[in-house]
Amino acid sequence: MKVNLEDDILAISHEDLPKYKKGGSIVRNSYFWALKSIACYSSRGQDWEYDRDVWVALSRMLLAFTGSGYLGDRETTLEFSETTPIPEELRSISTWL
Repeated sequence: MKVNLEDDILAISHEDLPKYKKGGSIVRNSYFWALKSIACYSSRGQDWEYDRDVWVALSRMLLAFTGSGYLGDRETTLEFSETTPIPEELRSISTWL
């Protein structure tokens, strides 16, 4: 998932966010609601934002969903631009583009 970091706010690109589908996969819908529940801003068609206070929880949640085997790495890995330093709290689930 492509991310942007500015002023200690991590924004996940809306294009890479999971989609909620009524009657869809339980894992994917749970993933959608888990990500939405800890976002400080989440609006349809917009990037979702996460403040620094939840980065440890976000990291643990992404690791748990990665470990489930139901979601691919591209769906659970945060992708930073090469010029953005990856914060310590997010290193275990992040990479550079």
